[in-house]
Amino acid sequence: MSPQAGWILQEEVVPRLRSAIPRAVNCVGAEDAEELVQDATVMAARMIDRVERQGKLGQITASNIAYYTIQHAKSGRRANGTSSVDIMASATQLNGSTRLHSLNEVVAEDECGFEIFELQDVISNDREDPATVAARKLDWDSFLARLSQIEQMVVEFLCAGKSLRDVAQQVGVCDSTMQRHRRQIGVKVLEFMGADVLRDIVHEPGWRISLDCERESQACRNDRRAMA
Repeated sequence: MSPQAGWILQEEVVPRLRSAIPRAVNCVGAEDAEELVQDATVMAARMIDRVERQGKLGQITASNIAYYTIQHAKSGRRANGTSSVDIMASATQLNGSTRLHSLNEVVAEDECGFEIFELQDVISNDREDPATVAARKLDWDSFLARLSQIEQMVVEFLCAGKSLRDVAQQVGVCDSTMQRHRRQIGVKVLEFMGADVLRDIVHEPGWRISLDCERESQACRNDRRAMA
C-alpha cells in the first residue's frame, strides 16, 4: 500500500467507519463496537490495496470504500473471512442458524435467590438434575404408600437383587401367591405412572446423548492428531 492509499485509509475511511459502525452494525457474541471498527479497518485496507493494484485508486472515493466495508460488516463478514457453515461465525449467527451462549449464563436459581446455576454447571455434570431426582423420589414414595405390606416387601426384595421365592419364604406363602402379588404390582405401576413408564425408563435423555457424542467426537479428533 502506497503512502497515498494509507493516508486515504487513515484520514478519510476510518473516521467514517468509527461514526457509522456503532449505529449500523450489530455486534455478535462478545464483539463490541471498537472491535468491529478494527475489523472493518482491516477489510477497508485490503479493499484499498486491491483497488490501488488495479490502478483505480483515483476513480473510487473514500465514501465508496467505507460504504461497502460497512455493508460487509453488517452481513457478518469479518477480516478473517465469512462462513455460513461455521457455527461460531458471525454470519451464521446473524442469519439465525446458530446462537452462542456464555458458559456463565444463569439458567436457573432457587426461589430465595441464594443459589444460582450457570450453563457450565448443567453441561459439565453427568448427574441428573437434582430437581428431577427429587421429583422422581416423591413419586416413588407416593406409589409405595399405596401398596400393601407384602407388596412393599416384594419391591424391597427385588430391588435388593433377591427373588420372589425369598419373599415367599419370608412371609410363609407359596410361589404362586407371590406371582399374583407381582402381577398386581405391575398393574398398579401402570395405573399410577402411566403406560409410557417403561419407555421413559429406558429412554436416555437428549442432553446426555449430545454430551456423549461430543466426547466421542473429541476423542476421535485427538486420536487422529496423535496418529498424524
